[in-house]
Amino acid sequence: MRLNYLGPQGTFTHQAAIEASKVMEALSPEAIIAPQPLDTVEEIMTAVQRGKGWGVIAWENNVEGYVVPNLDALIDAKDIAAFARVTINVAFDAFVLDEAQVRNPGGLTQVCAHHHGLAQCRRFTAEHGLEELPATSNAAACRDLMPGQVALGPAICGPLYGLKTLANSVQDFADAHTDFLVLAPRGEVLDVLEDYRRRELGEFETVIAFVLLHTGAGSLSKVLDLMRDAGLNMTSFMSRPVKGHDGAYSFFATVDAAPWQPHFRWVLAQFLSQGEWVKTLAVYPRSERPDPPVDTSMLPHGGVYLGPECADQARNIIKADSGTAPAAPGQLPGLDLATAASQPGQDPRMEGQGEAMRRELLW
Repeated sequence: MRLNYLGPQGTFTHQAAIEASKVMEALSPEAIIAPQPLDTVEEIMTAVQRGKGWGVIAWENNVEGYVVPNLDALIDAKDIAAFARVTINVAFDAFVLDEAQVRNPGGLTQVCAHHHGLAQCRRFTAEHGLEELPATSNAAACRDLMPGQVALGPAICGPLYGLKTLANSVQDFADAHTDFLVLAPRGEVLDVLEDYRRRELGEFETVIAFVLLHTGAGSLSKVLDLMRDAGLNMTSFMSRPVKGHDGAYSFFATVDAAPWQPHFRWVLAQFLSQGEWVKTLAVYPRSERPDPPVDTSMLPHGGVYLGPECADQARNIIKADSGTAPAAPGQLPGLDLATAASQPGQDPRMEGQGEAMRRELLW
């Protein structure tokens, strides 16, 4: 079986293809998986569509989020779905052509990598005053490196392309990783999923896309209410524009369930009975994910956080004073937000001054 991935050799997608091969061979010991590099994701999708093997594409990074072009490609694909998800730890080394540039990096002017790689190494780029130059992949940046340039890529790219290491682990965030999906024609995906069910592999995760043909106030909340009422745990949700149509959107949800399970089947049937468009993009065995509590150190700068005691007080006051005239700027009825900073649990980055609250909430 040919397994198409974004080449050349040494990309993170190549590493994902190797890991995916192990998964596939564990499911079918008689299978012989042959990773095959292609130049673009479009070529991967075309090969899978035409029955020329399966494919691996990057899906989601825990720093930069979803790989949006690949998400769009999957929703637009006529006969492709995903049946496996593999995770690759992401670390970037910085490479140059020779030792002379390692000793004297002052002549370096550009940094080359895939656009997601560039986005994950901005601190290094800024420190060296380099101009960003996007490449089709990180390994392609290493393979095609020119004098005066730095390439960012996996450590394997150094020996693979005869480069010298300028710096190790230049990514902005430690513990970064990227998830990849393994794609196949839908008929073959159905066969794999039947095998999953026979093996009773455990819990599953599903990615669905839907477009609301009946729009208006509350139309999206009705769909989300169906998932809540069915007891489905939704771990991600996002929208994408329907290309070329202002104000029209596709919605994507990742759900902790398989579409053949009764409560999920009921939700899908409700979508269809209401005249909406639905498509399942991926179903794969669910891996355990960390579920850390969110604390104030994770919050973006600015915004407003009242703290537990102050928030409870605000909710009680709002409930008691519902229907009364609006409060003065910077205040809730009976609660002076200028005192919020003194409340237990207050985010220390937010001063809590009334004018600051107005600026952050625009009320």
